[in-house]
Amino acid sequence: MDIGNEIGWVDTYLPGHIIAIRLAIAAMLGALIGFEREMNTAEAGLRTHILVSVAAALFTILAFEIFHTIQETGQTNADPIRAVEAVTAGIAFLGAGAIFRDRGSVQGLTTGAGMWLAGAVGVATSLGHYLVAAGTALLAVLVMAALRAFAHQIIRGRGGDG
Repeated sequence: MDIGNEIGWVDTYLPGHIIAIRLAIAAMLGALIGFEREMNTAEAGLRTHILVSVAAALFTILAFEIFHTIQETGQTNADPIRAVEAVTAGIAFLGAGAIFRDRGSVQGLTTGAGMWLAGAVGVATSLGHYLVAAGTALLAVLVMAALRAFAHQIIRGRGGDG
């Protein structure tokens, strides 16, 4: 009897420390995106974006672990991309929940998009694409911060003229 399997410890395709590193990086990059949202809105922020990014990373890691487990048994009809698609759809559903209409205006679009992006960053991180994930998270924060400042400048400029 294998005691490891009895307590839930199973052999994985990826070493355990690599899985931990990938989840930690997903958390840090999700925090980077969430921090910008936290500082500028009362909507989904730091905790939500961290959870979305880590959940996406974990689902992706698990999908590929399952894929490799099935391949070892000789079955070749497994498709881990389906799991990534399911993660994407689930995060899009969460993001859509952050969007609402209030007196003719739409609120929460950037937060919803940020949550979707945090999920994509989590997927990229879980696949080991650290530079792509980090670059995307940094680009997202720069875009959100720069365009927020630009939009506020334009709005202030119009308000002063009228």
